[in-house]
Amino acid sequence: MKTIHYRFLAVLFFFMCSNSVVSQIEKIYYLTATTMHRNTQKDDLSQDEWKAIEKEYFDKVTNKNELIIGSNVVSHYFTEDNTEIIFVTLYENWSAIDKSWIRNQELEKLAWPDEKKRKEFFEKRSSFYDNHHSDEIYETMVGSKKMGKIADKEMIYYVRKGNFAYPKDGTEKEFGDLNKQFIDAVTNKNDFIKAYYPYRHAWGSNSTDFIEVYVVDNLGDIEKAFAKDDELFKAQWKDEKSRDEFDKKMNKYFSKIHSDYIYRSVVGLQK
Repeated sequence: MKTIHYRFLAVLFFFMCSNSVVSQIEKIYYLTATTMHRNTQKDDLSQDEWKAIEKEYFDKVTNKNELIIGSNVVSHYFTEDNTEIIFVTLYENWSAIDKSWIRNQELEKLAWPDEKKRKEFFEKRSSFYDNHHSDEIYETMVGSKKMGKIADKEMIYYVRKGNFAYPKDGTEKEFGDLNKQFIDAVTNKNDFIKAYYPYRHAWGSNSTDFIEVYVVDNLGDIEKAFAKDDELFKAQWKDEKSRDEFDKKMNKYFSKIHSDYIYRSVVGLQK
């Protein structure tokens, strides 16, 4: 896949900011990402049956939980593991994560008041998944480009996982200025990118995690978005010298290593 300049990563002067400073700029939300895995040992695995049971849970619990302000489910398209199903949930604040879990239990009992039937439902639901899963918690970041409404069709999610660097010669002001320049000139003007969501580590295995999510209409639009970014970048920084200077300033804030993943949304499981 085409290499993306690290100017794609200009989203927040994060590395020297405390949460209190950041919150004065743009409200921070917390996002949990739970990666489940399809049960490959289940002989009668049915995509339609799986979606139906998840839709029932979504309608009766997730969509009624007022502490969950956003949710999404995406599945493997081009990743290293074809069993991946990721449940993403957005919360107002950190404490809402625990409170939401308690609220889910309350809603589950209301939805399936008969204990036997409730147990049968969750056993059936669990049968679609392997026994292991992983959890991460991220903070939202400044610079997102939000979709106007929930899509009524399958969307493609290109996820780029990178890592922050902490340059000694970096400053909060420099990063903030570079960030604003790029977002205004490129990301917000790229019509192929329907939405863009940057996240940073809050709880998990790697404190330098930086996750970018690009939402496009179809697989081909990923490459078109790359090309459009280059076009917009060159339109803003018209000569090669100014482009090189911008890249050099921005690139020092990030590791040179990243990984790429492509998922697709599951229609009807978005809030």
